[in-house]
Amino acid sequence: MSFDVEKVRSDFPILKREVNGNPLVYLDNAATTQKPKQVVDEIVTYYNTYNANIHRGVHTLSQEATKAFEKSRETIQHYINAKYSSEVIFTAGTTFGINMVAYGLSGILKAGDEVVISSAEHHSNIVPWQVICKARGAKLKTIPLDDKGDLDIEGFRVLLNNRVKLVAFNHVSNSLGTINPIKEMIYLAHQNDSIVLVDGAQGVSHIPIDVQDLDIDFYVFSGHKIYAPTGIGILYGKEHLLENMPPYQGGGEMIKEVTFEKTTYADLPHKFEAGTPNIVGGIALGRAIDYLNDLGLENVNKYERDILKEATRCLLQIEGLKIYGSSNKKVPVISFNVEMIHPYDIGSILDQMGIAVRTGHHCTQPVMDRYKIPGTVRASFAFYNTLQEIDILVKSLEKAVKMLKV
Repeated sequence: MSFDVEKVRSDFPILKREVNGNPLVYLDNAATTQKPKQVVDEIVTYYNTYNANIHRGVHTLSQEATKAFEKSRETIQHYINAKYSSEVIFTAGTTFGINMVAYGLSGILKAGDEVVISSAEHHSNIVPWQVICKARGAKLKTIPLDDKGDLDIEGFRVLLNNRVKLVAFNHVSNSLGTINPIKEMIYLAHQNDSIVLVDGAQGVSHIPIDVQDLDIDFYVFSGHKIYAPTGIGILYGKEHLLENMPPYQGGGEMIKEVTFEKTTYADLPHKFEAGTPNIVGGIALGRAIDYLNDLGLENVNKYERDILKEATRCLLQIEGLKIYGSSNKKVPVISFNVEMIHPYDIGSILDQMGIAVRTGHHCTQPVMDRYKIPGTVRASFAFYNTLQEIDILVKSLEKAVKMLKV
């Protein structure tokens, strides 16, 4: 592989640590990614040299912080190819963004209307729609999922009718790794005059995003999935849709004028950014995207595809191991179980060997119900993982299986 993974790994000091006396093998990237020192340094620089509140001060520190924050917004705009930087709203994360849209669009629903989501959604893209459907007397419908982990697009077509006002689905399944054909799905929804939200939490760090080409109405993602801190995220929305939505929160920054009789709201994006935002988180998110751009997303994608292919091949050699999610289009996420062994037990023993994987239902209980399993072991890879780490995972897993089957 031409990708210099060892050079990249030097940017992530945490990868040098040991866990339980073993070198750390971090394979929980779908839950949260590690942060390069360039991002950490950006955070330290902010607090050490220009920490101040933004948009409200004439003094130098405030102006410097404001400039850095808004520069980050522009970096994100270019990364997803939004038409305007004002269409990029800083949020606390994917969950927050989905709730903003669900709340903001709830007014278009009336009794008997329908919202369509997929059967492979994270709970954060299920519960908000359940809440607004219950409040408005609407119905929630789900796109079927096949045995390979692909959505049934013909089944989606059948669901679309003049009662479907909103459609929401993920770009990538966090528990199966499946990359959904979102361009086709958005087209079908728009042919039906339905508004579309795409949960991009698992896609944004692996797949180039062009919101204009895809014609996405709303796209949400979290910073901590793309090598930035937790507690920061993005809601992208088309300008006319955001302008017609009510603000999600009231307070400072999101207003033009306040009297006791009435309030007029600020222009986009500030209308949706009430109060003091996560300033350093926003700045660090921009730096994380700069870091990814410097590596080249095409280079990252190719390397991660190779990692996924090799890890899949090696894991399938373990007797009794079954992978859930065998789509031809996946990001480097492998969810698996070993026959007659609970996933939690495997995860616990792997941790003793220094290997961090995720176990459980991954906030996708309906997916687990679909496969009639309590959960899985999930190994999720990033561009800093190595072929050697795959070998360590496989050998450690073989030891764990032998221990647990005694």
